[in-house]
Amino acid sequence: MFLLGLAVTLLYLGAAVHIASRLFHHEGPRHKFSAALGSIAVILHFWLLTGDIFSQPGQNMSILNVASLIAWMITLAMTIASFSLPNAILLPVVYGFASLTVLLNLFVPDTHLMHIEMRPGLIAHITLALFSYGCLMIGMLYALQLAFINFQLKRKQLSLLHSSLPPLMIVEQILFKLLLVGTVLLTLSLISGFVFLNDMFAQHQVHKTVLSSLAWLVFVVLLAGHYRLGWRGRPVVIATLIGALLLTLAYFGSRFVKEVLLGM
Repeated sequence: MFLLGLAVTLLYLGAAVHIASRLFHHEGPRHKFSAALGSIAVILHFWLLTGDIFSQPGQNMSILNVASLIAWMITLAMTIASFSLPNAILLPVVYGFASLTVLLNLFVPDTHLMHIEMRPGLIAHITLALFSYGCLMIGMLYALQLAFINFQLKRKQLSLLHSSLPPLMIVEQILFKLLLVGTVLLTLSLISGFVFLNDMFAQHQVHKTVLSSLAWLVFVVLLAGHYRLGWRGRPVVIATLIGALLLTLAYFGSRFVKEVLLGM
């Protein structure tokens, strides 16, 4: 598994470096080559994940395995999207983050065994949580891309990356679709948590519940502001980043302290 993880890391890095090195080229990135590297990496990454998570009785849902799983979901979605929409400016970031999670898993192994197969309600809750987080993190990436395009337009330097950037309105439309879908999934995740988990406000859960609820509130207000009041531009980007940060703290904050800092 070590050699497989190393191969995945190198493939992701190769795709990221190849795309980044041609962002300012007049012909733009060579999509076929980078897509081939990225696609192979995604397939091998999935194979690696099945071994890491299901290598023993139960499921190893350590913080790095969960991060790697989310990175794989985002990378898969962005790689597929790259065939129909120019998003070369985002792919180096996505591939780079995926390679980092794989590399950390190789050198900082951790175990957090669960038996979610015995609790169908917990499976539903975790699945909804993973998909909502992945969707909203992709939305965050599009929000950053939206901010970058706006910045380039104001400086009248968009031609530098003309072949690597999608139209501004398309990015905005995709952003709000992602935020809408992600918020719906987050809503269902919170509801399933209250229904299937014993106590969402227990001492070990309260921070996650509060931060997730605050993130949900941010995204709901943002969507209401957009569809009712026409919010666009910088306020949307800032609100998306705040919501994404709150959700990241909710999902990974306490586990990072408990599994990484206190476990050292």
